[in-house]
Amino acid sequence: MGSGPAAGSVRARYLVFFQYLGTDFNGSAAVRGAQRAVGVQNYLEEAAEKLKSVVPVKFIISSRTDAGVHALSNAAHLDVQRRAGQPPFAPEVLTEALNTHLRHPAIRVLQAFRVPSDFHARYAATSRTYLYRLVTGCPRHDQLSVFERNRCWAVRADRLDVAAMREAAQHLLGTHDFSAFQSAGSPSASSVRTLRRASVSLDPASPLVLPQESRRLQFWSLEFESQSFLYRQVRRMTAILVAVGLGAVTPTQVKMILQSRDPLGKHQTRVAPAHGLFLKSVRFGGLSDLAASPDCAQQESQGPGGREAPGSPEDFRLETGSPKAGGLE
Repeated sequence: MGSGPAAGSVRARYLVFFQYLGTDFNGSAAVRGAQRAVGVQNYLEEAAEKLKSVVPVKFIISSRTDAGVHALSNAAHLDVQRRAGQPPFAPEVLTEALNTHLRHPAIRVLQAFRVPSDFHARYAATSRTYLYRLVTGCPRHDQLSVFERNRCWAVRADRLDVAAMREAAQHLLGTHDFSAFQSAGSPSASSVRTLRRASVSLDPASPLVLPQESRRLQFWSLEFESQSFLYRQVRRMTAILVAVGLGAVTPTQVKMILQSRDPLGKHQTRVAPAHGLFLKSVRFGGLSDLAASPDCAQQESQGPGGREAPGSPEDFRLETGSPKAGGLE
């Protein structure tokens, strides 16, 4: 008793923020088995194997995103259990190690923090914000800059009635049964959600589009914030708001659609394409300093509770040989 490989070892739990371009992935969640499709989690856990944890590292992702959906900043928690006598990795060392061993260039770990052993990245999240990008003035998707093609929805119109879209969005704010905007297959027991923010705004010209093209193109951003979302809720709400912007649906009809709780109504069949959607941020209550942000700030080697998280780059290199539904969309 007490002589197993985990005897005397210390388990450390971390919260990590990471970003990815979703074009090449079958969503954020791992794909198990012999399928050729892979998720972002597959690559993260493969990189984590290099940490040589006593117990295999599993990423518990805060917000699962669908195939083709991107993330400016998603979050996950993971446990690393080093051998007896070895201190836990400092958060910045863990970040560096995961990035070093990630084999896909479209994924990057942003930050890591030590968190309590009972912290759960999915259930502790108090806010999730999604960004949806649109472009008008482009008749066909293949006429859009190759650098923007998988990062926004090219709506076949020269303009949108943004005032009407904003009026319609107001009907979605607050606590409602969002069944009308839920796709089949949602694991949620309840379809009641509280939408805290829904905005429609004009973006500056994209730096990834040539100047002669920018004169005819307009980029738009839709943002939605809630503690959690139903499966494809953001993409369905976006599709309805675009229909309003095109004059096919009135703002009053959006209120009626919401109240109908019918996901199969004639106006609810359209789902905005996945490639325009970004998970923008995940925030956690009681951990205000852990607000997700797509930057590369250096972190102190302490957890949010001020506890020291030992371990150094030299320590890591000695061991590995080198210095990387909650929200449903």
